[in-house]
Amino acid sequence: MTLTLGETEVPGAGGDRTVVGANLSLPLFRTLSGVLAGHPYLKVVVDRVESTWHLLDTRVHPFHVNYIATRVLGMTLDELDADLDAFNASVYMSPERRFLLGVLSLHAEEEPDGSESPFLVLETTEADTMGGALLEEFYLYVRGRVDGRLPLLLKPANHGQEQELASIAEARVPRILSHALLGNRTRTCLSPGEAEGRLRHFRTMAEYEAAAPRLGWADIVAMPRLPDDVPRVAGFINTSPTTPLSHTNVLASGWGIPNAIVRDLDALVRRDGLDGAWVRYRVREDSITLEPLSAAPDLKKPAWHQQRIRIETPLLEEAPVLALHRLRRTDRDSYGTKAANLGELHHVLDSRTADLTVFYARPRPPRRDLLGHLATRLGEQGGSPEGLRAAAARCVAETVRAPEGVALPFRLHHLFLTSSPALQQGIGKLKMALELEAFDIVDPLCLSLQHLVRTTPMPDEVARAITAGVPGLPAGHRMVVRSSSNAEDLPGFSAAGIYDSVTTVRGVEQLMDAVRQVWASLLSPRSVRLRHQVGISLDDTYMGVIVQEYVPASLGGVLVTCNPTRREDFRNVYLNCTPGSPERVVDGTILPQQYLYNTVEGGGRTLDIGSSGTDLPPEARTALARLALTGRLLQSHFSADDPDDALDIEWLMTDEGAFRLVQIRPYAR
Repeated sequence: MTLTLGETEVPGAGGDRTVVGANLSLPLFRTLSGVLAGHPYLKVVVDRVESTWHLLDTRVHPFHVNYIATRVLGMTLDELDADLDAFNASVYMSPERRFLLGVLSLHAEEEPDGSESPFLVLETTEADTMGGALLEEFYLYVRGRVDGRLPLLLKPANHGQEQELASIAEARVPRILSHALLGNRTRTCLSPGEAEGRLRHFRTMAEYEAAAPRLGWADIVAMPRLPDDVPRVAGFINTSPTTPLSHTNVLASGWGIPNAIVRDLDALVRRDGLDGAWVRYRVREDSITLEPLSAAPDLKKPAWHQQRIRIETPLLEEAPVLALHRLRRTDRDSYGTKAANLGELHHVLDSRTADLTVFYARPRPPRRDLLGHLATRLGEQGGSPEGLRAAAARCVAETVRAPEGVALPFRLHHLFLTSSPALQQGIGKLKMALELEAFDIVDPLCLSLQHLVRTTPMPDEVARAITAGVPGLPAGHRMVVRSSSNAEDLPGFSAAGIYDSVTTVRGVEQLMDAVRQVWASLLSPRSVRLRHQVGISLDDTYMGVIVQEYVPASLGGVLVTCNPTRREDFRNVYLNCTPGSPERVVDGTILPQQYLYNTVEGGGRTLDIGSSGTDLPPEARTALARLALTGRLLQSHFSADDPDDALDIEWLMTDEGAFRLVQIRPYAR
């Protein structure tokens, strides 16, 4: 490479094109950069002692700290790994730090004439605690060494940096917030994967509904918002912004199919004639591609056609209607996983004996564990392991409450079904149609059975058990009635969104109707087809029911204790919310506010302000950070078999600012 005036190469690097001390031009940027999330990027290190900066060759130096330790300070990687967390603290958190670490990424803004104008964005790592003065110094140093024709904006890496920059004039430090930058992305990974299939592009729901009966496992379905009844296919493409936590996107994650937002699909389809064409669809965190195939590939039916999901035999013996707080996880065979998990949550909050530090105690090479980080988050530095466990339990108990309510066992569903000869006859016909794979009559049989379930009188024995077991009926309190089947939340079969909930229930008559509606959802055409595809027998499938008190919510949402688009990221919890009920987040009808919270080093980022058009105030975001940490701590208990198995938690915030958890289940895997 020809060096410009003032450039020096790193000595002895052998093919390392890292440059020290030079001004940055666009050609030099392109020479050194890699690609992340679809944008070219370059890692930079400012050395405040030497008054110079380093432009790292991305191929050779994927980590700032490794470069600083080995190339600047002369350490070995073993020496770095032996004290990695302390070293990280010295470069990311110390106010007297020698080095300022960041990333420059290249973006383009579309001009009115259709041309694009490039600009650079500078940001630190997400865990960096740089104050306002250091952020200003960092920006001004980089601004002075970047080609003046390229606009440069500073992007705060977390909410703390946003607050630090609030007192600094934008004219001095021009900036852009994460959600503004991410909101303009043309393509976004929702769940990674690869598939070959036939692209089916639907611009309206009417187009989709006309074609839906003919969709097959080799199709890749593209449309602005995928409906909840979309069948299992080869891939999803959303052409409008959405959240990874909507029901359809959670199903895509559980099914292991590629799923992304591709906002320029209309242009791609017109340019390459892709609608109805065979394509290779690849979704990665940093790239999303649709490659036309010259001919139909020789596809074999996917493995899930032979998949057989194991389902535990439901217990239909005598089981009473029980208050949720009396259930434990072992009761799932009688009441369903959702009800059993809520009972287990009551136990965790009341007993405080569970070890909620297991996730942090797991080795993360080269780290022995993350317990020191947890101690910092909880304000328990230097304490004993017992003290840290007690602090974790105290944090969870002080942050969230479990819902009050009761669980109706499978036994009541069984008594209801066996009370009606017409229901038994209809179920027999449906079983026969499934065995013969007579799918043309399966859907009509399901719809007929659903109607019959909703209109069949409740047997006296069942009605008495419900009315005696559900408190508050005479007062007409509002209730929420939720599903709790034994055919959901299973490894390889999440069933997100395929069973019903009823959120506006008052009095005995409405309660009985709501229970029957939840039972009927077990026989919906979609739920029956999805279970049949993975070998779950109709004979083994039963529905428990949760009846919860209604709690008014100022804010509701869902969090998953992982980063859905990058599952190897053990630091972050992804949280969505919107005013009102959590159901508004998952049904896909609005775009929620979306946040990513680091539960190791701390800090949070706003990824999308959603349909509301505004971010939450700082105090609300701080409260959500504590909720995210609580979700991570609960993961230690509910994912005891593998502490890295993520949780999917629905929650709401009351008008008083208290958090209630209304559902805990495994995140689709």
